[in-house]
Amino acid sequence: MASSTIAASSISFTSLTLNNKGLAKNSVSLSINGKSFPSLRLQAASRRFRVSCAAKPETVDKVCEIVRKQLAIQPDVAVTGDSKFAALGADSLDTVEIVMGLEEEFGISVEEESAQTIATVQDAADLIENLVEKKGSA
Repeated sequence: MASSTIAASSISFTSLTLNNKGLAKNSVSLSINGKSFPSLRLQAASRRFRVSCAAKPETVDKVCEIVRKQLAIQPDVAVTGDSKFAALGADSLDTVEIVMGLEEEFGISVEEESAQTIATVQDAADLIENLVEKKGSA
């Protein structure tokens, strides 16, 4: 993953990998003065590429609030979409409790397999938006 920082701003890139199973995870995210903005992810969709936006800023902010509350993080510590749960001091039990709090707040159910892929606030927000969208279309 390549990252560059320009005047208190950063852009993170995840490289493109195309193999016989399809397109691997690829994303671009933007952070300006500690404020995260949605990522763009490229996904293979039957020989065509589809670009989908990541979670809305409101969802990321709500996840940040829940993580901050669950981990009793002090107000002076920044929690953004790029924040990794482990870097915030979360152990596996904390992560399970965070997921339970997210399920309750958003009225969703997160499968154990999906929960294990969550490493950052943005990962959680993206998963929530995906589950809420699926729930709404069901």
